Amino acid sequence: MGTYSSSVIKSFKHDGHLHRMWLENWLVPEVMLHKDHASESMLVLINSQTKIQEADGKQWVSRIPAVSFFIPGQWFNVVALIEDQGVRYYCNVASPPYKNGNVITYIDYDLDVIRHSNGDIQVVDQDEYDTHRLKLHYSEVVEHKVQEGLKQLLERVNNRIPPFQDDIVQHYYNTWKLSGGEA
Repeated sequence: MGTYSSSVIKSFKHDGHLHRMWLENWLVPEVMLHKDHASESMLVLINSQTKIQEADGKQWVSRIPAVSFFIPGQWFNVVALIEDQGVRYYCNVASPPYKNGNVITYIDYDLDVIRHSNGDIQVVDQDEYDTHRLKLHYSEVVEHKVQEGLKQLLERVNNRIPPFQDDIVQHYYNTWKLSGGEA
């Protein structure tokens, strides 16, 4: 059995400005990854009541436990929120993750996909994407990558392709809690 390691997740905007930071996350050791996740070299992180810092410096604490999934090379990431009524997936269309030491970074491209615990799926923040696309001068390459990322994300969501598996999300979280909830 491996040891969970502390990690920080940093989200940036296309122009390089910090968007948001999740300050207390626990990286699931590779030896504890589900085979489907290990086969894609996913980074799986768990947090509960983590401090979140906004770009303006304001901090708040998340009240919903979460398991986050970052897949190298993919233009999206997935946050599984463990709520009383079930798992809700909040997915960011974003650049592929970059890991440096204990910090994982990515560029958030505004478009989000939400899969509610009842199975309903929404694509949200198209207006934000359209505004930033013009304001921040996204290149054709970036626009293509974002649209392809959205397409691949929706395919996974609709077909419940990993990491969209509620039982495995619950398993990660419960195993982490049993370990003491941190390292």
